[in-house]
Amino acid sequence: MSFVFLLLFDLIAYINNCGVKEMLQEKFEIKKVVVAYSGGLDTSVILSWIKENYNCEVIACCVDVGQGKELKGLNEKAKKTGASKSYIIDAKEEFVTDYIYPAIKSQALYENRYFLGTALARPIIAKKIAEIVKKENADAVCHGATGKGNDQVRFELTFKALIPNVKIIAPWRQWDIKSRQDAIKYAKKRNIPIPVTKAKPYSSDANLWHVSHEGGVLENLKKGYDESMFKMTVSLEKAPNKPTNLQISFIKGIPVAVNGKTLRPVELISKLNEIAGKNGIGRVDIVENRLVGMKSRGVYESPAAAVLYAAHQELESIVLDRDTLHFKQSLSAKYAELSYYGLWFSPLKDALDAFINKTQEHISGSVKLKLYKGNITPISRDAKYSLYSQELATFEKDKIYNHKDAEGFINLWGLPTKVLAMLRKDN
Repeated sequence: MSFVFLLLFDLIAYINNCGVKEMLQEKFEIKKVVVAYSGGLDTSVILSWIKENYNCEVIACCVDVGQGKELKGLNEKAKKTGASKSYIIDAKEEFVTDYIYPAIKSQALYENRYFLGTALARPIIAKKIAEIVKKENADAVCHGATGKGNDQVRFELTFKALIPNVKIIAPWRQWDIKSRQDAIKYAKKRNIPIPVTKAKPYSSDANLWHVSHEGGVLENLKKGYDESMFKMTVSLEKAPNKPTNLQISFIKGIPVAVNGKTLRPVELISKLNEIAGKNGIGRVDIVENRLVGMKSRGVYESPAAAVLYAAHQELESIVLDRDTLHFKQSLSAKYAELSYYGLWFSPLKDALDAFINKTQEHISGSVKLKLYKGNITPISRDAKYSLYSQELATFEKDKIYNHKDAEGFINLWGLPTKVLAMLRKDN
């Protein structure tokens, strides 16, 4: 028995040893890595860690989807931290037209509350990084998503779809750093400048569509948060005491104008963020179900998203017929789920887009909203292809609807109910 045990032990040791050798061999084969770089704590540490552990060239790539001030001095910082080259790619307009607009048209909300700000940004970031991988003829691509989050899935599924033969490095699943505090210590030891401190350890992620706040002090569900955390929205107490009226115009489901003024995609989103944010619109504090299987608290600011979804929904309510609207509503949750799960580049997502774009052919018109201390109230709706008929809907006398027709309709509609009751009466 002991002899068999020793053989088994030796076999396991041999397999493990082979695995280590293969891993080391892989490291030596990697000569150039493109890192998804944001300048934040994780990716700042990663540039240094990749050079230390893979002894290869490191290229930093930051994709601008509306981070704003966070991009200032990023090229210099990346090079000081170990990158041989640094890219900053402006993808803001493409982010709006190819990712945000489809989300609006689909009315996609994850678990009925999350506007998918991070989920929509990750596939375009990964797509642009994949383009740099090809351009630089890199051997590997690296991201800074943790092993507990959704972003690792979103990044890697996009890489698998667009650069399937390139090695993916995920340091959070490999290194000895086990927490953000460990990462802070690592950075300080190597004099790496970081934007996070022990006094304020929560993580923020900003783009045109939202700002997310997670981790640290927010992990305790019994506690609230400091008002100073918010960047895009004011509190209800600080919102104006008078309502703000806002008109949003759409063409084929796409927002094109605010208060009668036609705006470019990025300008339109930015304008609505400003107007809605000043009115305390778009704050959400939720506990969501992550793809990896745990519940996580996220505090999000999505002012433009909130008003655009509200306006678009009102326009659909008067343009789409009942069956199409109800079926589309049933698909919205699936669309949000696919986006949240990182399946943006998938056959099912493409098929849903085809259906949704068909439904948007007549979604053109304007909606007026009243914004007041976090609330959005529809004031008016106007659409060229509206199916609403005041003459038909009125409770006054009309020439279209015959009230007597309702009797036959109800008899036929209720026939199964009546038959069931009659046949089971004595049972």
